[in-house]
Amino acid sequence: MYKMVIIANDIDMSCGKLAAQVAHAAVECAIMAYKKKRRIFKKWRAEGAKKIVVVANEDEIIEIEGKAKKMKITAAMIRDAGLTELPPNTLTALAIGPDEEEKIDLLTKHLPLK
Repeated sequence: MYKMVIIANDIDMSCGKLAAQVAHAAVECAIMAYKKKRRIFKKWRAEGAKKIVVVANEDEIIEIEGKAKKMKITAAMIRDAGLTELPPNTLTALAIGPDEEEKIDLLTKHLPLK
């Protein structure tokens, strides 16, 4: 089984802003996976494109991104442009995957759902 996990930064964002940032991360990561890991991407889509949203602080997100890259898991970090409610370059979300659930869980199973 395959999944993608999106880790939202535990900062003050409106519901709409949070949804947009999570969507940005999921789309960017999916595009990257389609280009670089097409076989995994296709299996993930065939299984229903499972996505889970969790929350962590900025330091944890940066640490998880580094570990994901070392494990060769697709990762997409999103930083806000600062046009609405956040300062420019604010880290808002990180998507990892799609990849095997067991690999993703090594990095994210301890994080609370958002």
